Amino acid sequence: HVQLVESGGDSVQTGGSLRLSCAASGYIYSNICFAWVRQAPGKERERVAAIYLGGGSTYFADSVKGRFAISQDNGKNTVYLHMNTLKPEDAAMYYCAAHLTRGGYCYASPDQYDYWGQGTQVTVS
Repeated sequence: HVQLVESGGDSVQTGGSLRLSCAASGYIYSNICFAWVRQAPGKERERVAAIYLGGGSTYFADSVKGRFAISQDNGKNTVYLHMNTLKPEDAAMYYCAAHLTRGGYCYASPDQYDYWGQGTQVTVS
């Protein structure tokens, strides 16, 4: 079992930056994929970034490519989402999610993630 706790959400101005943190505990081994999933009111969940802990492969939604980065700190079992050049459309509740993987592949659909944090709010004005 994996427990996830997000932090770092805040209210920022357009063009600003934020770093979200996801602290993981429990079954943390290399065959795990972490993702950041966001959901704005009235919109579907969107996986914005993911990272495969074993090989470091990363994935980004087209909407955030070039602006967001994802990184891991294995010593702290923490995954970060670095958000730059924020836009009003980036405003959402951001969730950290995870699933175990055998093939080193991170699922694209949030529905396939097994573990979720409580979320952290990002507001952009």
